Amino acid sequence: MQRRKNGFVWALVLLAWAMAANAQSPTPVGNPTGEAAEIKALLQKKFPDAPIRHVEKTSHLGGLYEVLIGDQMIYTNKEATHILAGALYDTRNMPNGMQNLTDSRMRDLNRVDVAAIPVSYAFKRVKGKGERVLHLFSDIDCGFCERIEQTLRGIDNVTIYTYLMPLDALHPDAARKSKTIWCDKDPGKAWEAYWVTRKLPDNKGDCETPVEKIQQLAQGYGIRGTPGLIFADGTIVPGALPKEAMEAELTRAEAAATALNAARKKK
Repeated sequence: MQRRKNGFVWALVLLAWAMAANAQSPTPVGNPTGEAAEIKALLQKKFPDAPIRHVEKTSHLGGLYEVLIGDQMIYTNKEATHILAGALYDTRNMPNGMQNLTDSRMRDLNRVDVAAIPVSYAFKRVKGKGERVLHLFSDIDCGFCERIEQTLRGIDNVTIYTYLMPLDALHPDAARKSKTIWCDKDPGKAWEAYWVTRKLPDNKGDCETPVEKIQQLAQGYGIRGTPGLIFADGTIVPGALPKEAMEAELTRAEAAATALNAARKKK
Protein backbone atom coordinates (compact mmCIF):
# COMPACT_ATOMS: atom_id res chain seq x y z
CA MET A 1 0.00 0.00 0.00
CA GLN A 2 2.83 2.39 0.93
CA ARG A 3 4.68 1.58 -2.31
CA ARG A 4 1.54 2.39 -4.31
CA LYS A 5 1.14 5.68 -2.44
CA ASN A 6 4.76 6.66 -3.07
CA GLY A 7 4.36 5.80 -6.75
CA PHE A 8 1.28 8.02 -6.95
CA VAL A 9 3.14 10.93 -5.34
CA TRP A 10 6.04 10.62 -7.79
CA ALA A 11 3.61 10.39 -10.68
CA LEU A 12 2.16 13.74 -9.61
CA VAL A 13 5.62 15.27 -9.29
CA LEU A 14 6.66 14.06 -12.73
CA LEU A 15 3.38 15.25 -14.23
CA ALA A 16 3.96 18.71 -12.76
CA TRP A 17 7.44 18.82 -14.25
CA ALA A 18 6.17 17.68 -17.64
CA MET A 19 3.45 20.35 -17.57
CA ALA A 20 6.05 22.96 -16.68
CA ALA A 21 8.20 21.86 -19.59
CA ASN A 22 5.29 22.04 -22.04
CA ALA A 23 3.99 25.37 -20.74
CA GLN A 24 6.99 27.43 -21.83
CA SER A 25 9.02 27.22 -18.61
CA PRO A 26 11.02 30.24 -17.53
CA THR A 27 14.51 30.43 -18.98
CA PRO A 28 17.54 28.86 -17.26
CA VAL A 29 19.19 30.88 -14.52
CA GLY A 30 22.75 30.18 -15.68
CA ASN A 31 24.92 27.20 -16.54
CA PRO A 32 26.15 25.22 -13.51
CA THR A 33 29.82 24.20 -13.45
CA GLY A 34 31.90 21.65 -11.58
CA GLU A 35 30.05 19.47 -9.10
CA ALA A 36 26.79 21.35 -9.70
CA ALA A 37 26.95 20.43 -13.39
CA GLU A 38 27.55 16.78 -12.47
CA ILE A 39 24.51 16.80 -10.18
CA LYS A 40 22.40 18.33 -12.93
CA ALA A 41 23.49 15.56 -15.30
CA LEU A 42 22.64 12.89 -12.71
CA LEU A 43 19.19 14.35 -12.12
CA GLN A 44 18.55 14.82 -15.82
CA LYS A 45 19.36 11.16 -16.40
CA LYS A 46 16.89 10.11 -13.69
CA PHE A 47 14.22 12.61 -14.77
CA PRO A 48 14.72 13.30 -18.51
CA ASP A 49 11.64 15.53 -18.83
CA ALA A 50 12.42 17.73 -15.83
CA PRO A 51 13.22 21.34 -16.94
CA ILE A 52 16.22 21.90 -14.63
CA ARG A 53 17.03 25.61 -14.65
CA HIS A 54 19.54 25.99 -11.81
CA VAL A 55 21.78 23.94 -9.50
CA GLU A 56 23.86 25.49 -6.71
CA LYS A 57 25.41 24.36 -3.45
CA THR A 58 24.03 25.85 -0.22
CA SER A 59 25.29 25.95 3.35
CA HIS A 60 22.15 24.27 4.62
CA LEU A 61 22.23 20.90 6.38
CA GLY A 62 25.83 20.12 5.57
CA GLY A 63 25.79 21.46 2.03
CA LEU A 64 22.57 20.55 0.26
CA TYR A 65 22.27 21.54 -3.39
CA GLU A 66 19.30 23.64 -4.41
CA VAL A 67 17.76 22.66 -7.73
CA LEU A 68 15.24 24.84 -9.55
CA ILE A 69 12.98 22.70 -11.76
CA GLY A 70 10.51 24.78 -13.75
CA ASP A 71 9.16 27.06 -11.06
CA GLN A 72 9.64 24.58 -8.19
CA MET A 73 12.62 24.25 -5.82
CA ILE A 74 13.93 20.92 -4.53
CA TYR A 75 17.09 19.96 -2.64
CA THR A 76 19.48 17.06 -3.11
CA ASN A 77 22.81 15.69 -1.87
CA LYS A 78 25.97 15.67 -4.00
CA GLU A 79 25.32 12.11 -5.16
CA ALA A 80 21.75 13.02 -6.14
CA THR A 81 20.56 9.90 -4.31
CA HIS A 82 18.01 11.73 -2.15
CA ILE A 83 15.56 14.53 -2.88
CA LEU A 84 13.87 16.89 -0.45
CA ALA A 85 10.78 18.62 -1.81
CA GLY A 86 9.16 21.52 0.01
CA ALA A 87 10.11 24.77 1.72
CA LEU A 88 13.23 24.99 3.88
CA TYR A 89 12.96 27.26 6.93
CA ASP A 90 15.56 28.92 9.17
CA THR A 91 14.34 28.74 12.77
CA ARG A 92 17.34 30.40 14.42
CA ASN A 93 15.31 33.54 15.12
CA MET A 94 12.57 31.64 16.95
CA PRO A 95 10.30 32.39 18.74
CA ASN A 96 10.25 35.73 16.89
CA GLY A 97 9.70 34.07 13.53
CA MET A 98 11.02 31.76 10.84
CA GLN A 99 12.66 32.72 7.55
CA ASN A 100 11.46 30.85 4.48
CA LEU A 101 14.82 30.25 2.78
CA THR A 102 13.22 28.60 -0.24
CA ASP A 103 10.94 31.55 -0.91
CA SER A 104 13.82 34.02 -0.62
CA ARG A 105 15.95 32.09 -3.10
CA MET A 106 13.07 31.63 -5.52
CA ARG A 107 12.59 35.38 -5.56
CA ASP A 108 16.26 35.95 -6.31
CA LEU A 109 16.50 33.28 -9.00
CA ASN A 110 13.27 34.26 -10.76
CA ARG A 111 14.02 37.98 -10.74
CA VAL A 112 12.92 39.69 -13.97
CA ASP A 113 14.87 42.31 -15.90
CA VAL A 114 12.42 45.13 -15.29
CA ALA A 115 13.97 47.33 -17.97
CA ALA A 116 13.06 44.66 -20.55
CA ILE A 117 9.36 44.42 -19.64
CA PRO A 118 7.35 45.73 -22.63
CA VAL A 119 5.29 48.42 -20.90
CA SER A 120 3.54 49.10 -24.21
CA TYR A 121 1.44 46.02 -23.34
CA ALA A 122 0.12 47.78 -20.24
CA PHE A 123 -1.93 50.79 -19.32
CA LYS A 124 -0.36 53.13 -16.80
CA ARG A 125 -1.81 54.58 -13.62
CA VAL A 126 0.08 57.12 -11.51
CA LYS A 127 -0.83 57.72 -7.88
CA GLY A 128 0.76 60.70 -6.16
CA LYS A 129 4.37 61.21 -7.22
CA GLY A 130 4.51 57.72 -8.70
CA GLU A 131 8.07 57.15 -7.49
CA ARG A 132 7.54 53.46 -6.72
CA VAL A 133 6.77 50.99 -9.49
CA LEU A 134 4.50 47.95 -9.72
CA HIS A 135 3.82 45.72 -12.73
CA LEU A 136 0.45 44.01 -12.22
CA PHE A 137 -0.86 41.04 -14.24
CA SER A 138 -4.61 40.90 -13.66
CA ASP A 139 -7.80 39.12 -14.74
CA ILE A 140 -11.00 41.14 -14.79
CA ASP A 141 -13.06 38.20 -13.48
CA CYS A 142 -10.59 37.26 -10.72
CA GLY A 143 -11.79 37.76 -7.15
CA PHE A 144 -8.26 38.18 -5.80
CA CYS A 145 -7.63 40.80 -8.48
CA GLU A 146 -10.61 42.73 -7.15
CA ARG A 147 -9.11 42.48 -3.68
CA ILE A 148 -5.79 43.90 -4.82
CA GLU A 149 -7.54 46.78 -6.55
CA GLN A 150 -9.21 47.58 -3.24
CA THR A 151 -5.79 47.55 -1.60
CA LEU A 152 -4.26 49.78 -4.27
CA ARG A 153 -6.89 52.45 -3.64
CA GLY A 154 -5.20 53.05 -0.30
CA ILE A 155 -1.63 53.07 -1.69
CA ASP A 156 0.05 56.34 -2.69
CA ASN A 157 3.23 57.30 -4.54
CA VAL A 158 3.19 54.42 -7.00
CA THR A 159 3.12 53.96 -10.77
CA ILE A 160 1.11 50.87 -11.73
CA TYR A 161 1.51 49.16 -15.10
CA THR A 162 -1.47 46.83 -15.54
CA TYR A 163 -1.31 43.90 -17.97
CA LEU A 164 -4.68 42.36 -18.87
CA MET A 165 -4.31 38.61 -18.44
CA PRO A 166 -7.66 36.80 -18.76
CA LEU A 167 -7.51 33.19 -17.60
CA ASP A 168 -9.68 31.67 -20.32
CA ALA A 169 -10.04 28.23 -18.73
CA LEU A 170 -11.47 29.73 -15.52
CA HIS A 171 -13.19 32.84 -16.84
CA PRO A 172 -14.53 32.37 -20.40
CA ASP A 173 -15.81 35.94 -20.71
CA ALA A 174 -12.73 37.67 -19.29
CA ALA A 175 -11.00 38.12 -22.64
CA ARG A 176 -13.98 39.97 -24.13
CA LYS A 177 -14.24 42.22 -21.09
CA SER A 178 -10.50 42.87 -21.09
CA LYS A 179 -10.59 43.95 -24.72
CA THR A 180 -13.35 46.49 -24.07
CA ILE A 181 -11.22 47.97 -21.28
CA TRP A 182 -8.15 48.20 -23.54
CA CYS A 183 -10.14 49.75 -26.39
CA ASP A 184 -11.46 52.58 -24.20
CA LYS A 185 -9.93 56.02 -24.71
CA ASP A 186 -8.64 55.87 -21.09
CA PRO A 187 -8.14 52.20 -20.09
CA GLY A 188 -6.86 53.08 -16.63
CA LYS A 189 -10.00 55.02 -15.72
CA ALA A 190 -12.22 52.39 -17.35
CA TRP A 191 -10.49 49.66 -15.34
CA GLU A 192 -10.86 51.45 -12.02
CA ALA A 193 -14.47 52.37 -12.78
CA TYR A 194 -15.32 48.75 -13.55
CA TRP A 195 -14.35 47.57 -10.09
CA VAL A 196 -16.74 50.12 -8.58
CA THR A 197 -19.70 50.05 -10.99
CA ARG A 198 -19.25 46.67 -12.77
CA LYS A 199 -19.97 48.54 -16.01
CA LEU A 200 -17.83 47.98 -19.09
CA PRO A 201 -16.93 50.70 -21.60
CA ASP A 202 -19.35 51.17 -24.47
CA ASN A 203 -17.31 49.63 -27.27
CA LYS A 204 -17.05 46.30 -29.08
CA GLY A 205 -13.49 45.57 -27.99
CA ASP A 206 -12.50 45.17 -31.61
CA CYS A 207 -9.37 47.32 -31.59
CA GLU A 208 -5.92 45.75 -31.64
CA THR A 209 -5.02 44.53 -28.14
CA PRO A 210 -1.92 42.95 -26.52
CA VAL A 211 -3.94 40.33 -24.57
CA GLU A 212 -2.45 37.29 -26.33
CA LYS A 213 1.07 38.71 -26.12
CA ILE A 214 0.60 39.34 -22.40
CA GLN A 215 -0.34 35.71 -21.81
CA GLN A 216 2.87 34.60 -23.55
CA LEU A 217 4.87 37.16 -21.59
CA ALA A 218 3.45 35.93 -18.29
CA GLN A 219 4.30 32.33 -19.13
CA GLY A 220 7.87 33.34 -19.84
CA TYR A 221 8.07 34.92 -16.40
CA GLY A 222 6.55 31.87 -14.73
CA ILE A 223 3.35 33.74 -13.82
CA ARG A 224 0.60 31.13 -14.02
CA GLY A 225 -2.23 32.86 -12.13
CA THR A 226 -3.53 36.27 -11.19
CA PRO A 227 -2.80 38.61 -9.68
CA GLY A 228 0.89 38.39 -10.50
CA LEU A 229 3.09 41.19 -9.21
CA ILE A 230 6.52 42.28 -10.41
CA PHE A 231 8.23 44.89 -8.24
CA ALA A 232 10.92 47.45 -9.08
CA ASP A 233 13.82 45.07 -8.39
CA GLY A 234 12.29 42.38 -10.62
CA THR A 235 11.03 40.10 -7.87
CA ILE A 236 7.81 38.24 -8.66
CA VAL A 237 5.18 37.85 -5.95
CA PRO A 238 1.93 35.95 -6.58
CA GLY A 239 -1.37 36.77 -4.94
CA ALA A 240 -3.29 39.66 -3.43
CA LEU A 241 -1.04 41.23 -0.82
CA PRO A 242 -2.74 43.11 2.03
CA LYS A 243 -1.97 46.81 2.38
CA GLU A 244 0.85 46.55 4.94
CA ALA A 245 2.61 43.82 2.95
CA MET A 246 2.16 45.78 -0.29
CA GLU A 247 3.67 48.92 1.24
CA ALA A 248 6.57 46.91 2.62
CA GLU A 249 7.26 45.21 -0.73
CA LEU A 250 7.11 48.47 -2.68
CA THR A 251 9.55 50.17 -0.30
CA ARG A 252 11.88 47.14 -0.11
CA ALA A 253 11.90 46.71 -3.89
CA GLU A 254 12.76 50.34 -4.58
CA ALA A 255 15.73 50.17 -2.21
CA ALA A 256 16.84 46.85 -3.75
CA ALA A 257 16.49 48.23 -7.28
CA THR A 258 18.65 51.24 -6.36
CA ALA A 259 21.31 48.91 -4.93
CA LEU A 260 21.22 46.64 -8.00
CA ASN A 261 21.58 49.59 -10.37
CA ALA A 262 24.51 50.95 -8.38
CA ALA A 263 26.22 47.55 -8.46
CA ARG A 264 25.75 47.29 -12.24
CA LYS A 265 27.34 50.72 -12.76
CA LYS A 266 30.45 49.66 -10.83
CA LYS A 267 31.03 46.69 -13.14
